[in-house]
Amino acid sequence: MKIFAKIKMIYAFIVTLIYLFMVLVSVAIFRKHDNQIKKFFSKLGLFLLGMKVKVEGIADENAQMLIVNHQSAMDINIIETAYPYPLSWIAKKELFDIPVYGRIMDLTKSISVERENKAGLVKLLKDAKIPLEEDRKLVIFPEGTRSKSRQMLKFKSGAKMVADKHKLKVQPVVILNSGNLFNISDFTQKSGQIKVVFLESFEAQRDQDWLNTTREKMIEVYNNELANNPSYR
Repeated sequence: MKIFAKIKMIYAFIVTLIYLFMVLVSVAIFRKHDNQIKKFFSKLGLFLLGMKVKVEGIADENAQMLIVNHQSAMDINIIETAYPYPLSWIAKKELFDIPVYGRIMDLTKSISVERENKAGLVKLLKDAKIPLEEDRKLVIFPEGTRSKSRQMLKFKSGAKMVADKHKLKVQPVVILNSGNLFNISDFTQKSGQIKVVFLESFEAQRDQDWLNTTREKMIEVYNNELANNPSYR
């Protein structure tokens, strides 16, 4: 069974490479429609890998930032599929250095950040204004990297800095099962259902400790889902 999952991962890498080139060409030609292009190809990519997305809760149209737990390389596709509004991703600078992928990030108005660099964080605060002025929602993985276990990592301060500075309305989002279905560490890929849970939005400036409080709420939702859905474990 695991051998079959490894073969599927090879197939997944081939699909992903083709998908990335198609996205790059499409966005380069039809740049004004980058949001529709991202969402179309995200749905198509997940479909070809046999990964279905189930949504619980309501995506808040008035939210300005999404904070999402990070489990797999498919998480961007998953959120693009589940969330109906235009998004701009905040991601580590190293991703922008990857050929093709980095160019797509640039063309789709994503924001790079040097996490350990104070000047980079100042630049992030400035750059975040541009997509907000275009009515795009910012999305960030506050863990900073993929969790390789079923435990959420500690949230870094970047999300709070941006939200507090611009007084944003924040919506937490919990992804379940993407790490099981697309596991780079084990080099396995499986078909199955991924669940995306939209939590209640809130105004960032009302609570100075909101990032830690939000992480606790997200962990509670995550653990409850694991307890009630054995297939997500």
